[in-house]
Amino acid sequence: MTKAHLRAVYPMAKKDKQPKRPHGVRIKNRRAWRDFHIEAKVECGIELLGTEVKSLRAGQVKIDEAHARVKRGELFLIGANFALYPQAAPGMQHVPTRERKLLLHRRQINEIEAHVRQKGRTVVPLEVYFKRGWAKCVLGLAVGKRQFDKRADLKKREQEREMSRHMRRSRR
Repeated sequence: MTKAHLRAVYPMAKKDKQPKRPHGVRIKNRRAWRDFHIEAKVECGIELLGTEVKSLRAGQVKIDEAHARVKRGELFLIGANFALYPQAAPGMQHVPTRERKLLLHRRQINEIEAHVRQKGRTVVPLEVYFKRGWAKCVLGLAVGKRQFDKRADLKKREQEREMSRHMRRSRR
């Protein structure tokens, strides 16, 4: 019997009709752009446990209230919430809000430490994603906005919306 004959006699099982996930999950921190002036960006790796990787792939991560801090010459992500992975065994589960080590070169860590020493400066995560199978995080070297800065940004954004609205109406 040939393979073609076998396929006709014994049809293959149908694939599951599961909805496709977007290729490449990107968790973004929109709050950081609203609350801080981002002066520079740095891409770094994140040291994660297996269930944390699964949670990230499922898009179950919150970085809105997270920040990075240098401790003992190493950089850590603090306050990021990687949701529990429901399929994991109870003993294999991770702690959702533990400190996670960020992977950078020594020179980059020293630059970040010098940035943070200045008054009013901090390091916030802007994005978390996968790049060639490795978990990556984009950090923003930031300065906190004052209340009037936030109001000015809102006003500017509203004016831009209004102008684009008028432009669309005039084209009709």
